[in-house]
Amino acid sequence: MATNRLQQLFSFLENNPKDSFINFAIAKEYEGLGDDKNALKFYLKLIGNDANYVGTYYHLGKLYERANDFEKAFATYIDGMKIAKSQGDQHAYNELAEAKLILGDDEDFE
Repeated sequence: MATNRLQQLFSFLENNPKDSFINFAIAKEYEGLGDDKNALKFYLKLIGNDANYVGTYYHLGKLYERANDFEKAFATYIDGMKIAKSQGDQHAYNELAEAKLILGDDEDFE
């Protein structure tokens, strides 16, 4: 189910296998195609290579929500909030905090 865009992204990835933006773009492309399994694979790869790539956490959390894995989504939002706070990225922090709040609070996921 590879699109031309996906093929192009993979050709970029060959030269820069740990490039955060390329891995993120591939995950988003898979997500857009409805291929959550491969999207998850690339989001997790991205966190493994660059845990500070704050944009990953919101999208990964939403992916977990779609899979009805709300505990992983909640934990992902918390992890992302810590990264965003450490980077002084208030916009990302607020976005992650809102997504977390919609799921519940800490007592809901003890």
